[in-house]
Amino acid sequence: MAGTGNLIELMTRNLRQSGIYIAFVFIVLLFAVLTGGTLLSPGNLTNLVLQYSYILILAIGMVMIIVAGHIDLSVGSVVALTGAVAAVVVIREGMPWWVGIIAALITGVLVGIWQGFWVAIVGIPAFIVTLAGMLIFRGLTMQVLDNVSLSPFPEEYRQIAGGFSNGLLGGPGFDIFTLLIFALASVGFGVQQWRVRMRKLEYKQPIEALWLFALKVLLVAAVIMAFGWQLANSRGMPYVLVLLAALVLIYGFVTQRTVFGRHIYAMGGNLEAAKLSGVKTKRVNFLLFVNMGVLAAIAGIVYSARSNSAQPAAGNMFELDAIAAAFIGGAAVTGGVGKVQGAIIGGLIMAVMSNGMQIMGIDQSTQNVVRGVVLVLAVAFDVWSKKRSSVSS
Repeated sequence: MAGTGNLIELMTRNLRQSGIYIAFVFIVLLFAVLTGGTLLSPGNLTNLVLQYSYILILAIGMVMIIVAGHIDLSVGSVVALTGAVAAVVVIREGMPWWVGIIAALITGVLVGIWQGFWVAIVGIPAFIVTLAGMLIFRGLTMQVLDNVSLSPFPEEYRQIAGGFSNGLLGGPGFDIFTLLIFALASVGFGVQQWRVRMRKLEYKQPIEALWLFALKVLLVAAVIMAFGWQLANSRGMPYVLVLLAALVLIYGFVTQRTVFGRHIYAMGGNLEAAKLSGVKTKRVNFLLFVNMGVLAAIAGIVYSARSNSAQPAAGNMFELDAIAAAFIGGAAVTGGVGKVQGAIIGGLIMAVMSNGMQIMGIDQSTQNVVRGVVLVLAVAFDVWSKKRSSVSS
Protein backbone atom coordinates (compact mmCIF):
# COMPACT_ATOMS: atom_id res chain seq x y z
CA MET A 1 0.00 0.00 0.00
CA ALA A 2 1.39 3.38 -0.97
CA GLY A 3 2.27 5.78 1.83
CA THR A 4 0.47 9.04 2.26
CA GLY A 5 2.25 12.38 2.41
CA ASN A 6 -0.68 14.27 3.90
CA LEU A 7 0.73 15.36 7.27
CA ILE A 8 -2.61 16.64 8.58
CA GLU A 9 -4.30 13.34 7.75
CA LEU A 10 -1.58 11.43 9.58
CA MET A 11 -1.84 13.62 12.67
CA THR A 12 -5.63 13.36 12.87
CA ARG A 13 -5.80 9.63 12.15
CA ASN A 14 -5.02 8.93 15.80
CA LEU A 15 -5.44 12.30 17.44
CA ARG A 16 -5.24 11.03 21.00
CA GLN A 17 -1.71 9.68 20.54
CA SER A 18 -0.26 12.27 18.15
CA GLY A 19 -1.68 15.17 20.15
CA ILE A 20 0.28 14.32 23.31
CA TYR A 21 3.62 14.45 21.51
CA ILE A 22 2.76 17.77 19.89
CA ALA A 23 1.68 19.14 23.27
CA PHE A 24 4.93 17.93 24.87
CA VAL A 25 7.10 19.65 22.27
CA PHE A 26 5.06 22.85 22.56
CA ILE A 27 5.31 22.90 26.39
CA VAL A 28 9.06 22.26 26.33
CA LEU A 29 9.63 25.07 23.82
CA LEU A 30 7.31 27.41 25.73
CA PHE A 31 9.08 26.98 29.05
CA ALA A 32 12.48 27.02 27.39
CA VAL A 33 11.62 30.52 26.14
CA LEU A 34 9.99 31.65 29.40
CA THR A 35 13.00 30.50 31.46
CA GLY A 36 15.54 32.03 29.10
CA GLY A 37 16.93 28.61 28.14
CA THR A 38 17.52 27.51 31.74
CA LEU A 39 15.02 24.64 31.39
CA LEU A 40 17.21 22.94 28.76
CA SER A 41 20.55 23.62 30.42
CA PRO A 42 22.68 20.52 31.16
CA GLY A 43 22.45 20.88 34.93
CA ASN A 44 18.69 21.44 34.97
CA LEU A 45 17.95 18.52 32.64
CA THR A 46 19.96 16.27 34.94
CA ASN A 47 18.04 17.53 37.96
CA LEU A 48 14.77 17.04 36.06
CA VAL A 49 15.59 13.35 35.57
CA LEU A 50 16.57 12.89 39.21
CA GLN A 51 13.68 14.87 40.66
CA TYR A 52 10.78 13.25 38.78
CA SER A 53 12.05 9.72 38.13
CA TYR A 54 9.94 8.16 40.89
CA ILE A 55 6.74 9.74 39.53
CA LEU A 56 7.49 8.24 36.11
CA ILE A 57 8.06 4.82 37.71
CA LEU A 58 4.67 5.07 39.42
CA ALA A 59 3.05 6.20 36.15
CA ILE A 60 4.13 2.96 34.44
CA GLY A 61 2.15 0.86 36.90
CA MET A 62 -0.71 3.33 37.16
CA VAL A 63 -1.44 3.34 33.43
CA MET A 64 -1.77 -0.47 33.52
CA ILE A 65 -4.19 -0.20 36.44
CA ILE A 66 -6.24 2.46 34.62
CA VAL A 67 -6.28 0.52 31.34
CA ALA A 68 -7.80 -2.41 33.23
CA GLY A 69 -10.56 -0.12 34.49
CA HIS A 70 -9.28 0.50 38.04
CA ILE A 71 -7.57 3.25 40.01
CA ASP A 72 -4.94 3.14 42.79
CA LEU A 73 -5.01 5.89 45.42
CA SER A 74 -2.49 4.24 47.74
CA VAL A 75 0.79 4.45 45.83
CA GLY A 76 2.04 7.57 47.62
CA SER A 77 1.58 5.88 50.99
CA VAL A 78 3.27 2.72 49.68
CA VAL A 79 6.24 4.83 48.57
CA ALA A 80 6.48 6.17 52.12
CA LEU A 81 6.09 2.73 53.73
CA THR A 82 8.68 0.96 51.58
CA GLY A 83 11.18 3.79 52.07
CA ALA A 84 10.54 3.61 55.81
CA VAL A 85 11.15 -0.16 55.89
CA ALA A 86 14.42 0.30 53.99
CA ALA A 87 15.50 3.04 56.41
CA VAL A 88 14.73 0.97 59.51
CA VAL A 89 16.64 -2.02 58.13
CA VAL A 90 19.66 -0.06 56.92
CA ILE A 91 19.92 2.93 59.27
CA ARG A 92 18.34 1.78 62.54
CA GLU A 93 19.36 -1.89 62.37
CA GLY A 94 22.69 -1.28 60.64
CA MET A 95 22.25 -3.96 57.98
CA PRO A 96 23.81 -3.75 54.47
CA TRP A 97 22.17 -1.36 51.99
CA TRP A 98 21.11 -4.14 49.65
CA VAL A 99 19.19 -5.86 52.46
CA GLY A 100 17.14 -2.66 52.79
CA ILE A 101 16.32 -2.82 49.08
CA ILE A 102 15.17 -6.44 49.37
CA ALA A 103 13.06 -5.59 52.43
CA ALA A 104 11.42 -2.69 50.60
CA LEU A 105 10.62 -4.88 47.57
CA ILE A 106 9.16 -7.62 49.77
CA THR A 107 7.02 -4.99 51.48
CA GLY A 108 5.78 -3.82 48.08
CA VAL A 109 4.87 -7.39 47.12
CA LEU A 110 2.96 -7.90 50.38
CA VAL A 111 1.09 -4.64 49.84
CA GLY A 112 0.18 -5.76 46.31
CA ILE A 113 -1.00 -9.17 47.59
CA TRP A 114 -3.16 -7.48 50.25
CA GLN A 115 -4.85 -5.12 47.81
CA GLY A 116 -5.04 -7.68 45.01
CA PHE A 117 -6.86 -10.08 47.33
CA TRP A 118 -9.61 -7.58 48.17
CA VAL A 119 -10.00 -6.37 44.59
CA ALA A 120 -9.63 -9.61 42.63
CA ILE A 121 -10.85 -12.30 45.03
CA VAL A 122 -13.38 -10.53 47.25
CA GLY A 123 -14.56 -8.15 44.52
CA ILE A 124 -14.40 -4.82 46.36
CA PRO A 125 -13.93 -1.88 43.93
CA ALA A 126 -10.29 -0.81 43.65
CA PHE A 127 -11.18 2.78 44.49
CA ILE A 128 -12.40 1.71 47.96
CA VAL A 129 -9.60 -0.78 48.60
CA THR A 130 -6.83 1.63 47.67
CA LEU A 131 -8.49 4.53 49.50
CA ALA A 132 -8.38 2.34 52.61
CA GLY A 133 -4.83 1.37 51.69
CA MET A 134 -3.82 5.02 51.52
CA LEU A 135 -4.84 5.37 55.18
CA ILE A 136 -3.50 1.99 56.32
CA PHE A 137 -0.05 2.29 54.77
CA ARG A 138 0.38 5.92 55.85
CA GLY A 139 -0.44 4.86 59.39
CA LEU A 140 1.99 1.93 59.19
CA THR A 141 4.68 4.30 57.93
CA MET A 142 4.27 6.47 61.01
CA GLN A 143 4.42 3.41 63.25
CA VAL A 144 7.49 1.98 61.54
CA LEU A 145 9.33 5.30 61.84
CA ASP A 146 7.92 6.14 65.31
CA ASN A 147 6.82 9.45 63.74
CA VAL A 148 10.41 10.61 63.23
CA SER A 149 12.59 10.87 60.14
CA LEU A 150 15.54 8.54 59.65
CA SER A 151 18.76 9.61 57.92
CA PRO A 152 21.32 9.38 56.44
CA PHE A 153 21.55 6.36 54.17
CA PRO A 154 24.97 4.90 53.28
CA GLU A 155 26.65 6.12 50.10
CA GLU A 156 25.87 2.94 48.16
CA TYR A 157 22.15 3.37 48.75
CA ARG A 158 22.23 7.06 47.81
CA GLN A 159 23.92 6.17 44.52
CA ILE A 160 20.67 4.54 43.34
CA ALA A 161 19.09 7.95 42.78
CA GLY A 162 22.14 10.20 42.76
CA GLY A 163 24.86 8.16 41.05
CA PHE A 164 26.25 8.75 37.57
CA SER A 165 28.17 6.73 35.01
CA ASN A 166 30.81 9.24 33.98
CA GLY A 167 34.27 8.80 32.51
CA LEU A 168 34.07 5.14 31.53
CA LEU A 169 35.26 5.97 28.01
CA GLY A 170 36.65 9.41 28.74
CA GLY A 171 35.88 12.43 26.62
CA PRO A 172 37.24 15.96 26.01
CA GLY A 173 34.96 17.88 28.37
CA PHE A 174 31.97 15.55 27.90
CA ASP A 175 31.18 11.92 28.63
CA ILE A 176 31.56 9.74 25.54
CA PHE A 177 29.86 6.76 27.20
CA THR A 178 26.64 8.78 27.67
CA LEU A 179 26.65 9.84 24.02
CA LEU A 180 27.22 6.24 22.94
CA ILE A 181 24.22 5.03 24.98
CA PHE A 182 21.97 7.70 23.49
CA ALA A 183 23.25 6.94 19.98
CA LEU A 184 22.31 3.29 20.49
CA ALA A 185 18.89 4.42 21.74
CA SER A 186 18.43 6.49 18.57
CA VAL A 187 19.34 3.53 16.37
CA GLY A 188 17.05 1.27 18.40
CA PHE A 189 14.17 3.70 17.93
CA GLY A 190 14.75 3.78 14.16
CA VAL A 191 14.83 -0.01 13.93
CA GLN A 192 11.68 -0.34 16.03
CA GLN A 193 9.81 2.18 13.89
CA TRP A 194 10.92 0.43 10.70
CA ARG A 195 9.62 -2.90 12.03
CA VAL A 196 6.28 -1.27 12.87
CA ARG A 197 6.14 0.17 9.35
CA MET A 198 6.85 -3.23 7.78
CA ARG A 199 4.20 -4.85 9.96
CA LYS A 200 1.62 -2.30 8.83
CA LEU A 201 2.55 -2.95 5.21
CA GLU A 202 2.16 -6.68 5.78
CA TYR A 203 -1.38 -6.18 7.07
CA LYS A 204 -2.13 -3.58 4.37
CA GLN A 205 -2.66 -0.77 6.87
CA PRO A 206 -2.21 2.87 5.83
CA ILE A 207 1.27 4.29 6.42
CA GLU A 208 3.00 7.61 5.87
CA ALA A 209 5.16 8.35 2.83
CA LEU A 210 8.78 7.22 3.15
CA TRP A 211 10.10 10.78 3.31
CA LEU A 212 7.74 11.57 6.19
CA PHE A 213 8.77 8.40 7.97
CA ALA A 214 12.45 9.28 7.59
CA LEU A 215 11.79 12.85 8.76
CA LYS A 216 9.98 11.60 11.87
CA VAL A 217 12.78 9.19 12.78
CA LEU A 218 15.48 11.82 12.20
CA LEU A 219 13.66 14.42 14.29
CA VAL A 220 13.19 12.03 17.21
CA ALA A 221 16.82 10.88 16.94
CA ALA A 222 17.94 14.52 16.96
CA VAL A 223 15.93 15.16 20.15
CA ILE A 224 17.37 12.03 21.79
CA MET A 225 20.93 13.01 20.91
CA ALA A 226 20.39 16.61 22.03
CA PHE A 227 19.19 15.33 25.40
CA GLY A 228 22.16 12.96 25.60
CA TRP A 229 24.55 15.78 24.72
CA GLN A 230 23.23 17.92 27.55
CA LEU A 231 23.60 15.07 30.05
CA ALA A 232 27.08 14.28 28.74
CA ASN A 233 28.09 17.88 29.37
CA SER A 234 26.74 17.77 32.92
CA ARG A 235 27.46 14.77 35.15
CA GLY A 236 27.01 11.93 32.69
CA MET A 237 24.42 9.15 32.62
CA PRO A 238 22.27 9.00 35.80
CA TYR A 239 21.86 5.45 37.10
CA VAL A 240 18.19 6.13 37.74
CA LEU A 241 17.69 6.99 34.06
CA VAL A 242 19.06 3.56 33.12
CA LEU A 243 16.60 1.99 35.59
CA LEU A 244 13.71 4.00 34.17
CA ALA A 245 14.62 3.15 30.57
CA ALA A 246 14.78 -0.55 31.44
CA LEU A 247 11.34 -0.39 33.08
CA VAL A 248 9.84 1.41 30.07
CA LEU A 249 11.23 -1.21 27.67
CA ILE A 250 10.13 -4.14 29.82
CA TYR A 251 6.62 -2.88 30.47
CA GLY A 252 6.20 -1.61 26.93
CA PHE A 253 6.90 -5.17 25.78
CA VAL A 254 4.64 -6.73 28.44
CA THR A 255 1.66 -4.53 27.63
CA GLN A 256 1.95 -4.67 23.84
CA ARG A 257 3.43 -8.08 23.04
CA THR A 258 2.29 -10.57 25.69
CA VAL A 259 -0.94 -12.42 26.44
CA PHE A 260 -1.06 -10.80 29.87
CA GLY A 261 -0.91 -7.36 28.29
CA ARG A 262 -3.67 -8.16 25.80
CA HIS A 263 -5.84 -9.42 28.65
CA ILE A 264 -5.43 -6.10 30.48
CA TYR A 265 -6.73 -4.21 27.45
CA ALA A 266 -9.52 -6.73 26.91
CA MET A 267 -10.73 -6.29 30.49
CA GLY A 268 -10.67 -2.52 30.24
CA GLY A 269 -12.43 -2.52 26.89
CA ASN A 270 -15.26 -4.86 27.83
CA LEU A 271 -15.05 -6.84 31.06
CA GLU A 272 -17.96 -9.18 30.35
CA ALA A 273 -16.69 -9.97 26.86
CA ALA A 274 -13.24 -10.67 28.31
CA LYS A 275 -14.73 -13.13 30.80
CA LEU A 276 -16.69 -14.88 28.06
CA SER A 277 -13.50 -15.08 25.98
CA GLY A 278 -11.77 -17.04 28.71
CA VAL A 279 -9.70 -14.27 30.30
CA LYS A 280 -8.95 -15.15 33.92
CA THR A 281 -9.91 -11.74 35.22
CA LYS A 282 -9.27 -12.49 38.89
CA ARG A 283 -5.74 -13.61 38.15
CA VAL A 284 -5.02 -10.60 35.95
CA ASN A 285 -6.38 -8.16 38.53
CA PHE A 286 -4.42 -9.81 41.32
CA LEU A 287 -1.15 -9.65 39.36
CA LEU A 288 -1.83 -6.03 38.39
CA PHE A 289 -1.92 -4.92 42.01
CA VAL A 290 1.08 -7.03 42.97
CA ASN A 291 2.94 -5.39 40.10
CA MET A 292 1.82 -1.94 41.27
CA GLY A 293 3.12 -2.74 44.73
CA VAL A 294 6.53 -3.69 43.34
CA LEU A 295 6.76 -0.54 41.22
CA ALA A 296 5.70 1.59 44.20
CA ALA A 297 8.47 -0.08 46.20
CA ILE A 298 11.01 0.75 43.49
CA ALA A 299 9.77 4.33 43.52
CA GLY A 300 10.04 4.34 47.32
CA ILE A 301 13.64 3.17 47.13
CA VAL A 302 14.50 5.83 44.55
CA TYR A 303 12.73 8.58 46.49
CA SER A 304 14.35 7.72 49.82
CA ALA A 305 17.76 7.50 48.13
CA ARG A 306 17.15 10.87 46.47
CA SER A 307 16.07 12.58 49.71
CA ASN A 308 18.64 10.61 51.77
CA SER A 309 16.00 10.00 54.42
CA ALA A 310 12.72 8.29 55.23
CA GLN A 311 9.94 10.58 56.42
CA PRO A 312 6.39 9.92 57.68
CA ALA A 313 5.02 12.41 55.11
CA ALA A 314 7.01 11.07 52.16
CA GLY A 315 5.12 10.39 48.94
CA ASN A 316 2.33 12.82 49.74
CA MET A 317 0.17 13.42 46.62
CA PHE A 318 2.34 11.13 44.49
CA GLU A 319 -0.74 9.10 43.56
CA LEU A 320 -2.35 12.18 42.01
CA ASP A 321 0.77 12.93 39.97
CA ALA A 322 0.89 9.34 38.68
CA ILE A 323 -2.82 9.35 37.82
CA ALA A 324 -2.46 12.71 36.08
CA ALA A 325 0.51 11.41 34.07
CA ALA A 326 -1.53 8.44 32.84
CA PHE A 327 -4.54 10.52 31.82
CA ILE A 328 -2.50 13.30 30.22
CA GLY A 329 -0.59 10.59 28.37
CA GLY A 330 -3.75 9.35 26.65
CA ALA A 331 -5.29 6.80 29.02
CA ALA A 332 -9.08 6.68 28.82
CA VAL A 333 -11.19 7.30 31.91
CA THR A 334 -13.33 4.26 31.08
CA GLY A 335 -10.32 1.95 30.60
CA GLY A 336 -9.12 -0.07 27.63
CA VAL A 337 -6.92 2.71 26.20
CA GLY A 338 -3.45 3.86 27.20
CA LYS A 339 0.22 3.08 26.71
CA VAL A 340 3.31 3.06 28.90
CA GLN A 341 5.06 5.46 26.52
CA GLY A 342 2.10 7.82 26.71
CA ALA A 343 2.17 7.78 30.53
CA ILE A 344 5.88 8.63 30.45
CA ILE A 345 5.22 11.56 28.13
CA GLY A 346 2.35 12.66 30.36
CA GLY A 347 4.64 12.50 33.38
CA LEU A 348 7.31 14.48 31.54
CA ILE A 349 4.75 17.17 30.67
CA MET A 350 3.90 17.51 34.35
CA ALA A 351 7.60 17.52 35.24
CA VAL A 352 8.50 20.18 32.67
CA MET A 353 5.62 22.40 33.78
CA SER A 354 6.49 22.06 37.47
CA ASN A 355 10.20 22.56 36.89
CA GLY A 356 9.65 25.49 34.54
CA MET A 357 7.31 27.23 36.97
CA GLN A 358 9.79 26.67 39.82
CA ILE A 359 12.55 28.28 37.76
CA MET A 360 10.24 31.22 37.04
CA GLY A 361 9.56 31.62 40.76
CA ILE A 362 5.83 30.89 40.54
CA ASP A 363 4.35 29.99 43.94
CA GLN A 364 3.16 26.47 44.73
CA SER A 365 -0.53 27.39 44.88
CA THR A 366 -0.44 28.71 41.30
CA GLN A 367 1.44 25.62 40.17
CA ASN A 368 -1.31 23.41 41.62
CA VAL A 369 -3.94 25.44 39.77
CA VAL A 370 -2.10 25.07 36.45
CA ARG A 371 -1.57 21.32 36.89
CA GLY A 372 -5.23 20.84 37.79
CA VAL A 373 -6.38 22.75 34.71
CA VAL A 374 -4.07 20.67 32.49
CA LEU A 375 -5.51 17.44 33.94
CA VAL A 376 -9.10 18.57 33.29
CA LEU A 377 -8.22 19.59 29.73
CA ALA A 378 -6.54 16.21 29.11
CA VAL A 379 -9.64 14.30 30.22
CA ALA A 380 -11.88 16.68 28.26
CA PHE A 381 -9.75 15.99 25.18
CA ASP A 382 -10.22 12.26 25.72
CA VAL A 383 -14.01 12.69 25.90
CA TRP A 384 -14.04 14.95 22.82
CA SER A 385 -11.89 12.58 20.76
CA LYS A 386 -14.20 9.67 21.61
CA LYS A 387 -17.26 11.63 20.50
CA ARG A 388 -15.43 12.66 17.34
CA SER A 389 -14.52 9.04 16.57
CA SER A 390 -18.11 7.83 17.12
CA VAL A 391 -19.52 10.54 14.88
CA SER A 392 -17.04 9.87 12.07
CA SER A 393 -17.73 6.13 12.23
